[in-house]
Amino acid sequence: MAEKTADTVVITGAFSYTGKYATRLLLDRGYRVRTLTYHPERENPFGERVQVFPYNFDHPDRLIQTLLGASALINTYWIRFPCGGSTFEAAVQNTRMLIAAAKDAGVRRVVHVSIANPSLRSPLGYYKGKAQLEQSVIASGLSYAIVRPTVIFGVEDILINNIAWFVRRFPMFGIPGDGRYAIHPIYVEDMAGLLADAVNQSGNTLLDAVRLVHLPMPLAYVSTLVTGWFVGDVVLTWEEYKGLMGNLLAPQGPAAGQTRLSEWLAENHARVGRRYASEVARHYAKSS
Repeated sequence: MAEKTADTVVITGAFSYTGKYATRLLLDRGYRVRTLTYHPERENPFGERVQVFPYNFDHPDRLIQTLLGASALINTYWIRFPCGGSTFEAAVQNTRMLIAAAKDAGVRRVVHVSIANPSLRSPLGYYKGKAQLEQSVIASGLSYAIVRPTVIFGVEDILINNIAWFVRRFPMFGIPGDGRYAIHPIYVEDMAGLLADAVNQSGNTLLDAVRLVHLPMPLAYVSTLVTGWFVGDVVLTWEEYKGLMGNLLAPQGPAAGQTRLSEWLAENHARVGRRYASEVARHYAKSS
């Protein structure tokens, strides 16, 4: 493992959605980059410029070794919904192990991706788990930046893409409830810029990254369950419905990104929703 150097950053999920964009920025800015991933066998689009290591949550000593020499850790690791042995509780435990390993390895700063409106009192496991991890980051003693996005949109986005896919193929689209709830999305490249910028900043910061047929929520949820069975995927979770209708995707404060979803959709309407994007296949299916 390389000796400690100020220009080495470890990022989780460099081959995934937001992590891929952040990794491009880091490389363009001259950083050395390593990534931790559940799928080290997948094609590395960055070639030799990015070193690839497994998470090694079951081998803490190996996890520490992969973090030695790095000055910062960008953590995008999380799960959208429980699947098999992947649960919110396990994700919290794994992330705490990652933060502790970073501290033991001498990492000075952690840039942590959270969620808008996390709460320890939330009945939603997603939001409660994110709140628990914010506490762990703050209590770690490391310099930190916590970034709280809502929905991150872009070409590879699953949620916005699949909404467009449904709109293209069905005569009606169900909106849960009365639709009088807000959402403040952020463009993936804006989000990546926030993460890359935070690596070299000083001090501790917490940043909110924000930028039809009406159906009763239970009926809307059942419709997405049925569709999920049809396409072999999880379209929307019950927690995502509750978070949306509880206005948890519309935090107060100014937007941190510059790209508006409406403008982006106008420019990319021909590309969005042409194919269904499977969350299960992206994160849980093994590569051939």
